[in-house]
Amino acid sequence: MRTQFKKKISIIIVNYNNAKFLSKSINSILSQKINNLEIIVVDDKSTDNSIQILNRFKNKVMIIKNQKKTKFGSFNQINSYYKGYLKSKGEYIFFLDSDDFFKKNKIETIIKEFNNQKNIDLIFDLPIFKFEKNIEKKKFKQKKFLFSSWPRFPPQSCISLRRNFALELFKNVRINKFESIWFDFRTAIYYYLKKKNIFILNKHLTYYRQLENSASKNYKLFSKNWWYRRNQAHDFVSFFSKKLNVNDKLTLDKIITKFVYFFFR
Repeated sequence: MRTQFKKKISIIIVNYNNAKFLSKSINSILSQKINNLEIIVVDDKSTDNSIQILNRFKNKVMIIKNQKKTKFGSFNQINSYYKGYLKSKGEYIFFLDSDDFFKKNKIETIIKEFNNQKNIDLIFDLPIFKFEKNIEKKKFKQKKFLFSSWPRFPPQSCISLRRNFALELFKNVRINKFESIWFDFRTAIYYYLKKKNIFILNKHLTYYRQLENSASKNYKLFSKNWWYRRNQAHDFVSFFSKKLNVNDKLTLDKIITKFVYFFFR
C-alpha cells in the first residue's frame, strides 16, 4: 500500500555517461511506496547508451536533454539541476546523481520530517558509501577536518528542500566560477552563511557510490589537487561572505591552505 501525500514531490536526477547505474537510480525512486511523485532526468550530453536506457522509462520519467556544456563539470551539474527544477512542480525537491540511489523508505521519511518541523528549509540525510567491490560503509560524521572553517556536509544526493527556498538557492549558487566546487558544498555553505534552518537527519538513506573514475578520486588527501580545491573552497566562502555581508574570518585553516597553495602553484 502506498502512502498518500497531498503535495507533489519532485526528484531531479542529473546524468552524464552513467548508463551502467541509471536504471538502478530510477528504480530506487519508482519503488518508493508513496504517490504523487514526479521524476525528472536531465542528461548532460552523454556519449554512452544513457538515452537508450532513459527511453525505456519515457512513460514514467520526464527526460531533458542538455544541448550545451561548459568546460566546468561543476557548473554543468548545477545548471542541469536548475533546468530540472524549472520543469518541476513539486513542493518538495530531491536531488540525485545518476550513479547513486535511494533506500526504499527515504522519501517518506524525509517528507515526514518536513511535516514535523515546519521551520526547516533543507534536510541532509546521511550517505551509505558504496564501493565498487560491493563494500558498504556508514562512516559519515558531521565534524570539522583539522582546523576547518566549515562543518562537513553530506553529498548532493542527500539534499532535499522545500520548493520556495530552491529558487533562492539557485539564484545564488548558480555561478560559472569555482570550477572545483560542486553543488553540495555550494548549497551547504550558502545555507551555513545565511544561517538558514538546516537539519541533518541522522539516518543513512542514500547509497553514494565511490567509483575509481569519479571526480572525487582526483582529490586525494593532501595532494596538489586537494590543496587546489581547498583553496577554491576558501575563495568561494570569501566570495559569498562578501556577497551576503557576513564577516569572513581569517582562520588557521585558511592561513595554512593559502601558504601551501602558494608553493604548489
